[in-house]
Amino acid sequence: MKKIWHNLKESLINAFDKLGLAWWVEIVTHNPRCTYYFGPFLNSADATFASKGYVEDLEVEGAQGIVVNVKRCKPDNLTIAEDLGERFDRKVQPAFGGQI
Repeated sequence: MKKIWHNLKESLINAFDKLGLAWWVEIVTHNPRCTYYFGPFLNSADATFASKGYVEDLEVEGAQGIVVNVKRCKPDNLTIAEDLGERFDRKVQPAFGGQI
């Protein structure tokens, strides 16, 4: 039953993401000046829960001035490094993959 739910959830997230209805965690850091997107998620609660781990990772890496937004969007780039004037397309596993 757990595998069926996992497969259904994955399909729903993919469909929602294509429609721009999936939830994403947007994290903006002041130093370095970057914007990161993590997701997609099926709902805001899952995204909010996952955001804590992303913030912890950024804090360990020395990021400062961290602002978290959970929102529905469809980001074109998953990492925007404003200090460097670069946009990186991180290849990210769907957020649900390691959480079930």
